[in-house]
Amino acid sequence: MISLVAFLGNYGREYERTRHNSAWLFAESLPFYNKINWQDNDKFKGQISSVETQTLAQWFAETKLLTQKDGSVPKVPDSAPERIWFLKPMTYMNLSGEAIGSLANFYKIKPEEILVVHDELELPIGTLSLKWSGGLGGHNGLRSTKASLGTADFWRLRFGISKPAGVDIADYVLSSFKPDEQEILTDVFNQAAGLFAKLLLSTDPKRLIPEWGKKKIGQANGKN
Repeated sequence: MISLVAFLGNYGREYERTRHNSAWLFAESLPFYNKINWQDNDKFKGQISSVETQTLAQWFAETKLLTQKDGSVPKVPDSAPERIWFLKPMTYMNLSGEAIGSLANFYKIKPEEILVVHDELELPIGTLSLKWSGGLGGHNGLRSTKASLGTADFWRLRFGISKPAGVDIADYVLSSFKPDEQEILTDVFNQAAGLFAKLLLSTDPKRLIPEWGKKKIGQANGKN
């Protein structure tokens, strides 16, 4: 089960609403985000928080992200960790793995218990993808994470941002979303929140891949 969620991004006001910060934008969109007590932590090179898994389940029910059929709080599996760690590395994207590896090593969290949330150039905007292990797609944050963990065997929740032709990629990922893209992101984040809740309470996340391995939710021209 997932014990650590790392939201990749770049800190600083100039990066707040950029494509490379899609994961932070998603985190901020979660209906229970304001309940998370983020704290700066120099040891782990980021902002961190831990929430008891039972408390998360209650938040999921309160916000109607995930409930049992009768609307009650979803059951927390017996094998679930007592608490789940949330991390926003403050190292800049290309060194994200230092924060992830440091926290995981200290709390003895295995790579397969880690979910990395990030933007994905190789997927069209409007695409949501749950992925286990595999290639890194040239993503510097993932490269750093693999280097720190010594393996690519960790979970990824990917938000497509598209890869335009004839545009400098470094400038593109650090640019802001257009208004029509922002509308699409809202729809994507709404669906991703439900998936996120399921992921954190799932004893076998791979069961979610057939539906969420690469789900197209919208595209920039406004058509589904």
